[in-house]
Amino acid sequence: MKTSLKVVLVNHSDTLGGASVVTLRLMHALRKAGVDARMVVSSKTTDDEHVSQMCGRKTQKLLFLKEHLDIFVNNGFNRADMFKVSVASAGYDILKHPWVKQADVVCLNWINQGMLSFKSIERLAKAGKRLVWTMHDMWNLTGVCHHAHECGRYCQNCGNCQYIKRGSKENDLSRRVWNEKKRLYDVADIHFVAVSNWLADKCRESSLLSNRPVSVIPNAFPTSDYTTVATLPMEHCGINFDKNIIIMGAARLDDPIKGIEYAVEAFNHLHDNYPDVARDCVAVLFGDIRDESILSRIRLPYRHLGRISDTKVLRNLYAASKVVLSTSLYETLPGTLIEGEAAGCVPVSFGKGGQPDIIDHKVNGYIADYKSAQSIAEGIVWAIGNAPSRQQQHQDVYQRFDADVVAQRYIDLFDNLMSN
Repeated sequence: MKTSLKVVLVNHSDTLGGASVVTLRLMHALRKAGVDARMVVSSKTTDDEHVSQMCGRKTQKLLFLKEHLDIFVNNGFNRADMFKVSVASAGYDILKHPWVKQADVVCLNWINQGMLSFKSIERLAKAGKRLVWTMHDMWNLTGVCHHAHECGRYCQNCGNCQYIKRGSKENDLSRRVWNEKKRLYDVADIHFVAVSNWLADKCRESSLLSNRPVSVIPNAFPTSDYTTVATLPMEHCGINFDKNIIIMGAARLDDPIKGIEYAVEAFNHLHDNYPDVARDCVAVLFGDIRDESILSRIRLPYRHLGRISDTKVLRNLYAASKVVLSTSLYETLPGTLIEGEAAGCVPVSFGKGGQPDIIDHKVNGYIADYKSAQSIAEGIVWAIGNAPSRQQQHQDVYQRFDADVVAQRYIDLFDNLMSN
């Protein structure tokens, strides 16, 4: 479908972080569909001609330092949890960028750490730009945090924030930033996009976004690039591909949010209670880890491959695996589950987040009882014994998460916004 729309996607980087990867992927899919889509970033790491850095390195660094100095001072000179919050107090006037000046639609993504301020965004609105804001975490609907965890103060107007260490005050930094967000949302016509139904539900609970327009469009994935049959020789990995491989990965496996202890317990429960299943299984883990001793407690045969930077190797591993596992305590939309299913794996996970958008329980995967290692183990057993065909798994993901499919949903949204 051809369109005359000029769209600029704005994100902190073009490759650094999950939001960067999916935003760059969406930009390419939009261009493939005929949209004049470009991307403006604070930190450019590719040589893509359709990606532009918004300003010089020196300016970026100054804006980054200013925002974090504001957090540091308002947090009583305490560095704890500094990168778990953002305040959008400093940012570049991105309207100066020629691509942004020419754009019909500006699609904001992850714009924190000194990239854009509330004032920067308000200038875009006053210039008549149609604004779409894709949310990759909870920051838009809270005062300052990127994930509220069990805190429900975002349902009121924040204050007494768990991440602000300067006493316990109603009118702390989180309350003041909440007020800034409310003022911006009141004056700027912004259409918000949640990447999962779970995040959209959080928006409906939020005092900031409960009455704002929110669409649900998932992140874009290159599902067409995944095959359901392993084609590369992998002897150097030391993995027996004749086994039922349970694959699990993360940028950092022992990040507390990833719940690695539940995976370890689940593997051990599988080993101890389902010996007939376990003898044909091997756990394969990838990603950085700070404390290797955690893995030494696993009684099931396992391999830790460290960080895998070659996407062909990773896709081949998925294609050789039977189960893709996530024990994350919270995930907005867990990409490893989508990637694994695109290669034919059966996803097993807790359901606290966007997992139900991916997994239809006991149809294409298994949603385990929250924080139950035993339930995760039972899910693995179910997945091995009841796996749908690998091609069926691939097709299921393609229809919902493929980059071309997701791009068309954005085009429909942009066209609708431009016509109203």
